[in-house]
Amino acid sequence: MNVVELKFLLKLLAFPDYRAPVSQITPNPKTSASERDSICRTLSDRELIAYSTEVTEFSITPAGHALLALNTSQLPIAEAELQLLKAGAAGFTIPAEIAAETTLTMPQATIQNLVDRGFIKIEKAKIQDVWLTERGAEYLTDEYNPSGSDPVISLDLLTNYLRFIRKSLRQGAGSRTKIPNIQPIVEDVFPSDFSQGISVHHPMPADTEILKMIQNLDRELATDNYLPIFYLRQKLQPPLSREEVDRALYRLQRNDQIELSSLQEAIAYTPEQIEAGIPQDIGGPLFFIIVTERSGAF
Repeated sequence: MNVVELKFLLKLLAFPDYRAPVSQITPNPKTSASERDSICRTLSDRELIAYSTEVTEFSITPAGHALLALNTSQLPIAEAELQLLKAGAAGFTIPAEIAAETTLTMPQATIQNLVDRGFIKIEKAKIQDVWLTERGAEYLTDEYNPSGSDPVISLDLLTNYLRFIRKSLRQGAGSRTKIPNIQPIVEDVFPSDFSQGISVHHPMPADTEILKMIQNLDRELATDNYLPIFYLRQKLQPPLSREEVDRALYRLQRNDQIELSSLQEAIAYTPEQIEAGIPQDIGGPLFFIIVTERSGAF
C-alpha cells in the first residue's frame, strides 16, 4: 500500500462508522477528484473499502428496445421502470434530465434493477459514499506493517488510527472492529429479506474466482460454453446464498465477462435443475452461463 492510499484510509477512520461522502476524503490538498476516485477504486478492488455510486448516464440495450416494442399496457414492468426505459430510448441522461421528465423520487434503485435485467447499460457513474469494509478493518488491525522514515503522516491521521485500534481492543481479545453492514445502492433493488441474508460469516469469493470456477466446470463437464447455472450453484451454495450467486453472475454480465441465456427446451432437465435458473418477468429463466471471448477463456 502506498502512502496516498494509506492516507485515504486514515482519513476515513475519522468519520462515524468509518463512512463518509467521498468528496470529504482528500489524501492530500492537491489531490484531484479523478485521482481520489482512482484511489477509491483501487482500495475497493482490494476489498478494503466499498462505495456507492450514482448513475449519471445510461443507454438502452437491444433487450430494452425490444421490450418497448411490445404492448406496453401488458408489460410485467413497473411504471417507473417503463418511464426510465422511454427516457433512455430518447437519449436522456440522469439525474437532471430524467428527473425533470418523470415523477421518480428515487431513480437509482430503479436504474440498477433495469441494469441487472439487461434492459439498460450504465455509461457513466460517480462515486458517492465510501466506507471501510470488514476486510479493511482486519487489514488495518492485523496485517498492515508500515515501513520507511519519511515524515508524511500527520499526527491527526495517526490519532485516527490509534482511536481505531483502541476501539478494536475494547471490544475484547480476539474480536475485530465491527463495521456496520452497509450495502451499496445496488442492494436496494432486492427485497429486504434478501439483505438479511447478506450478513454472513464466510469469505465471499472474488468475481475472478467465480469466473475461473465457471471455466473449470465447463471444461470438466464438457458443456461447450453453455454451463447450466445449477452446476455453479452446487459448487457455491452453501456457503453462498442463492441471491449472492445471482448478484455475482449479474456483475460478471455487466462487465461483459459472461452472457446469461434462457432455457428454450426444458425436457432434458429436472424441475429442480430448472428451478436453479434465474427467473425473469418475460420468457423462461436465465439458465446457461456463456463465457465471452473478452474473458480470454475460449
